[in-house]
Amino acid sequence: MSEQFDTFEEDLNPIDSVEDVLHIHNWKYDRVNSDELTVSVNGKGCSYKLYFAWQEDMGALQLCFQYDLPIEANNDAAASSALRSMNENLWLGHFELPAETGAPCFRYTCMLKGLSHSTMTSTLENIVDIALVQCERYHPVFQLLSSANDIGPQGLSLALMETMGES
Repeated sequence: MSEQFDTFEEDLNPIDSVEDVLHIHNWKYDRVNSDELTVSVNGKGCSYKLYFAWQEDMGALQLCFQYDLPIEANNDAAASSALRSMNENLWLGHFELPAETGAPCFRYTCMLKGLSHSTMTSTLENIVDIALVQCERYHPVFQLLSSANDIGPQGLSLALMETMGES
């Protein structure tokens, strides 16, 4: 019986658990295929395109949360500096600026092989919540970098500053 239970757990597809998390938030999504799912989510200042991809042979689920703010080419150096600073302060995941889109994104890959459906759903709910908090936290930086204005070190430093509360 134990072997059957272990086999059943290994056959779980985390995309099913992702769907459960999206239902909790009442987000409409598109299941591209059995191993991929996309959803658009409105944040406080912009929209995010969330992409989830299950890689069964590695037992890994990749999450990508892309901003709808393409970075202006004249701000590439400032964006590199900002990404380095942001990534140094993250506990999980990382921000990147893919050349093909020019839009910043937050990526995280988690190992999920062998987890039960309920544990997987709970874990993914926490990861999605943390990722969105990180995306919202750095939204002002990316909004500044998406403007046509050249961003100096002082402006970037202010945008990266940790703030308390909201005005």
